[in-house]
Amino acid sequence: MSRKLVSFDWAMKKILRQKANFVILEGFLTELLKFDVKIEEVLESEANQENEDDKFNRVDLLAKNEKGQLILIEVQYSSEIDYFQRMLYGSSKLITEYISKGDSGYKNIKKVYSVNIVYFALGQGEDYVYYGKTEFRGLYKKDDILRPSKRQQEDFGIDTISDIYPEYYILRVNQFNDIAKNNLDEWIYFLKNEEIKSDFKAKGLNEAKETLDVMKLDEKSRAIYKRKEENRMYKNSLLYTAKLKGIEEGEKKGERKKAIEIAKKSLKQNLDIETISLITGLTIEEIKKI
Repeated sequence: MSRKLVSFDWAMKKILRQKANFVILEGFLTELLKFDVKIEEVLESEANQENEDDKFNRVDLLAKNEKGQLILIEVQYSSEIDYFQRMLYGSSKLITEYISKGDSGYKNIKKVYSVNIVYFALGQGEDYVYYGKTEFRGLYKKDDILRPSKRQQEDFGIDTISDIYPEYYILRVNQFNDIAKNNLDEWIYFLKNEEIKSDFKAKGLNEAKETLDVMKLDEKSRAIYKRKEENRMYKNSLLYTAKLKGIEEGEKKGERKKAIEIAKKSLKQNLDIETISLITGLTIEEIKKI
């Protein structure tokens, strides 16, 4: 049996920033990144706005793990055509903000993981989870990947050059088919449906099931959350209506263009205007102007 839980973006704003609840974030990140994540602290991030009707319709959370690496988690509902560029900007901004001041070199640049949970059709692709990292491959020897020297490995604590550069994860939640084949899929099921099935075993989900229960919110918080969900549904309704109107207008323009083409051909064949009007649906005045 599943239980209704608060949405992940709401949890990021109101619940998961508390140290007692880090175990939920740690579970999600461990299943996604495929290594054990221990969060040391949650840092301030640019989109931590208190207004539940956030005009950007997004929220983010910046965490630092025990290795000093930065993990930026962002949830985005509204379609944004330049979202890929903003992912790059976000990770680059973190690198420049958190580099040690006054350091003689670039040794202490922070490793950044950019986790993007999106609820719109970002790009083109058939999968619902994508991963990207930086590698340097030989131009002439395609299988040759440039590696750090032994000295670099020792000094910087890395195995590959990609260990230095940002890594990106994109979860296209709406593309998920609700069939959980593994632990990560169980988390994505929760992100999409705000429910956790009783047989789910992924790390952090058991704690999420208890902590994020809507019914366990106090009366004020529950009222705010309910209003926020209603606002989201209203926005989605407006977007859907606008989309349908756009399709409808496009179809009308297409039909009119087709009618004009038929009218032009009919005039060349010396059909009378009244007949052409009946065939195309255009008025006699419109046909006379062609």
